[in-house]
Amino acid sequence: MSGVSGVSGDVVPELETERTIMRGFRQSDLDAWATMAADGDAMRFVGGAGTRVEAWRSMAAHTGHWVLRGFGTWAVVHRDDGRLLGRVGLWEPEGWPAIEVGWVLARPAWGHGFAQESARAAMAWGFRELALERLISLIDAENVRSIRVAQRLGMAHDGQALVRGEPCDVWAVDAPVS
Repeated sequence: MSGVSGVSGDVVPELETERTIMRGFRQSDLDAWATMAADGDAMRFVGGAGTRVEAWRSMAAHTGHWVLRGFGTWAVVHRDDGRLLGRVGLWEPEGWPAIEVGWVLARPAWGHGFAQESARAAMAWGFRELALERLISLIDAENVRSIRVAQRLGMAHDGQALVRGEPCDVWAVDAPVS
């Protein structure tokens, strides 16, 4: 089993922000992730509440995304106490319109700036390490909290897209000019 725990660390680079550590998911994250995944409010705009088994599959999919695409989402943990706050990062599953910077946090982490702080680090990594020219966020028009985060990240509304058969707003930001 020791090789399994190292897989994520070998594939997923660790990022640090002022208040968080962004790293690959670990098996030890399952309890906290499953609790968050079962919360209908936290998961409302990302597919809805799910079971513990679905939470595990989600962790596995996000970990596998790194292997298949070379980028992905990070488990975001609080620097001070190590508690899982959620996931943030770059995502482009098959059929997605472009590389998305996305975030989903547990309700106790809402309203503290963790989404913006972690998303900004993920964006900087994508622009620097992947030489991306543009990132999008796909946000339901009713998701006012995420729209505010996108605006704080310098994103602007850029039309609509159909994702999994549902319309959503596209928010976009271009790479900074150096």
